[in-house]
Amino acid sequence: MSSSGNGGVLEEDMDNQIVQAVCVDDGIGVMSGSIGMSDFSDEILLSILRYVSTSDLVNNVSRTCRKLHTLCYDKTLLTTVTLSEEYTANDGAIRQVLKHLSNHVQSLSLSGCYWLSGSTIDRLIGCRSLVRLDLSGCRLTSLRLSRLLSSLSLLQSLAFDVAPGFDSAQLSGEARDSLSRLSELRQTVLTPSYGVVPCCSSLFSLRLQLDIPDVTREGSSVCCQLMIGQSSVPHYQQLEEFTARLAPGEVNQTLLLLYLAVFSVRVPERLRCFLVSVPGPNPAHWPAASSLAHSLCQHGDLEALQLPRSWLDATSLGRVLLSNAPKHLNFSRCPTLRQTVIQSLTGARVRDSTRLVSLNLSGVGHTSNYPECSRARGEEELVAEAMSRLVIGCPNLSHLNLLHTHYHHDNTHTPGLEDNAHLCTSLAKLTHLRSLALPACALSDGSHAPSPSPAPSPSSLLLGLRKPSRVGLRTYRPRSEDSLPREGASSGLGTLLAGCPSLEVLELTGPGFVSALPRLEPCARVCVDQRACVCARGVGDSHVAALRGFRGLRRLTLAGLPGILKGNGLVQVSEHCRDLQALSLANLGSLKTWNYSAALLETLRNCTQLTELRLEQPYLVCSGAFWEALSCCSRLRRLCLVSRNGTFHPAAVVTFMERCRDVMVCHMFLGGTLVACRTLQKTLLDRFSVERPALSVVIYPLLHEDLPLVIRDMPLPLLDQLTLFQSRVAQAPPSSQWRRQSVKRQPANQSTKDLITMVTPV
Repeated sequence: MSSSGNGGVLEEDMDNQIVQAVCVDDGIGVMSGSIGMSDFSDEILLSILRYVSTSDLVNNVSRTCRKLHTLCYDKTLLTTVTLSEEYTANDGAIRQVLKHLSNHVQSLSLSGCYWLSGSTIDRLIGCRSLVRLDLSGCRLTSLRLSRLLSSLSLLQSLAFDVAPGFDSAQLSGEARDSLSRLSELRQTVLTPSYGVVPCCSSLFSLRLQLDIPDVTREGSSVCCQLMIGQSSVPHYQQLEEFTARLAPGEVNQTLLLLYLAVFSVRVPERLRCFLVSVPGPNPAHWPAASSLAHSLCQHGDLEALQLPRSWLDATSLGRVLLSNAPKHLNFSRCPTLRQTVIQSLTGARVRDSTRLVSLNLSGVGHTSNYPECSRARGEEELVAEAMSRLVIGCPNLSHLNLLHTHYHHDNTHTPGLEDNAHLCTSLAKLTHLRSLALPACALSDGSHAPSPSPAPSPSSLLLGLRKPSRVGLRTYRPRSEDSLPREGASSGLGTLLAGCPSLEVLELTGPGFVSALPRLEPCARVCVDQRACVCARGVGDSHVAALRGFRGLRRLTLAGLPGILKGNGLVQVSEHCRDLQALSLANLGSLKTWNYSAALLETLRNCTQLTELRLEQPYLVCSGAFWEALSCCSRLRRLCLVSRNGTFHPAAVVTFMERCRDVMVCHMFLGGTLVACRTLQKTLLDRFSVERPALSVVIYPLLHEDLPLVIRDMPLPLLDQLTLFQSRVAQAPPSSQWRRQSVKRQPANQSTKDLITMVTPV
């Protein structure tokens, strides 16, 4: 290929990167040739470039040759841009991208870019074609927001954080005009304030996240007294979607009621999505809940519903479900309403239950211990027959959450229930299932429940010194056929594996498990060894090994499984689930030791695609061998370790950070002294902050009294997504308008050359 000028040389280099022999049999002989990237059609190249991050398109790929330079600025690639969590992009790179996108971009997301400076945010003023803008998690003052809104006259959708010091009085007239035209608003409220809601008179969608602490850093109570006269300002005449997600605390509940004060006067007629999540045992009473239920019954176009358990009784909820055909239902932490929901979905008491695609019936995760011997079937226990009918009535479920409930399979035959179907056997009929959260006891077939260990003789001289035998738990042998759960009528795990081949997210949590760092409940100072139910104790290594059948698994959470012996099942999962990207393990096996450490090291060596790891165990030994194995996860970006008695090796941590250059989040809450933790934190920040602008390093003793203050100063996106333990299945409607509408992009740490070399011309 002859080169003409510098562009020709670049095209020749590009062709040399991918050369594939093409054999053509014309009946006489075989002719060999080669084609390069420059010979691809524009359509093929555009299809490839859609998987490249916008930052790489503008700063790297566009400089390869003239042809790619033209294609990289095609409007199909730059109209909708997502720069969220591109940890490797510093302020300069983002500013360069915004400079080139100013005339093209219409939808831009910088969500979670907590490291960006104010001057970089100011570059958005030049993007005057913006219609959708997401700045949640970015540092934004009221004055900077005013300047930004004044220049974005076409803006229809906005997401940002209302931080302490925000003053709506500083918004200019032009900014208020832009707000009056907004149809969608998402506010993360970090201080008692209405934010910009009083200025938005044309909202169709309002999403709130209230995360205000009850006390200040100085220890005084936070006052929720808002400006006089503002309580009647928000008008929701055109509102179709209202969502409020609250962190624990009375201040958040008080502020929520102020946002909802207008509902007591008039419920929006177009309301089709109402989601309110209030954690804690005693949600504040809302007087207008009955008016809301009456309005939802009248209009019958409800798409999504979530309410605190004290806002509606079973009768009112039944009438609401009877008049509507929702796609998403979330009644987590509402055990008294679970039976009403199941009965409505299984008894033709919903207008069209086949439209339901997301269902959350998770229970309360912070209840007291369950006494197996005396506990009868109650609000927290699932019934096989009811769940079987639920699956038949809702065949299109894609997301299902049943955490913090109980399921104890009964092998006795139930009349009218075909083959006495196991819960997993029933769930296997959900062929569209993509994400699933189950209690650990749901994997047990009920035939291997361990019997109580006989009490040792008090007269024994070795009382308290002899290691007790583990009764009822079989030793797991890797790659042993009889170690896997039996398939058939008595075990549904094998059927679930065969019936849900497209499952991507799986969460298994033992009943009674409480994280030392939960998201929706107060932090537990001491991790108590809670007594799991009998069936949950029977779930061990063989059950985990069977999960290797979910070959497309991308996220896996295992928590509160005392039946884990050696953890060899994790090794098999890592060998077969090659697309696993996020792994969360908490309180596996005995809490008095770390009995699966060797298996975990081998697991980490196999997880070459892992980008996120959260590990919680009372006794973690983060030795040099642990960090060396973790270094094999070359794509790792976010790491969180939680252990009240955990130890770490500072030099090994530094070596790990040197090897894994894509790690941008390192949160460690272990044992050790405050001085040792602060020394290592300072060492990592001083050494790697320059080359990693998004680096977030927090190393602190787990049981230190100032830990809540440390957590408060951490970026909220990281707390939600990684550090604080929480379920992510069926928490929000899958068709949320705030989801990314563009094609999913590959992680920013994957080089452009790797993406190009994966393409084979046809």
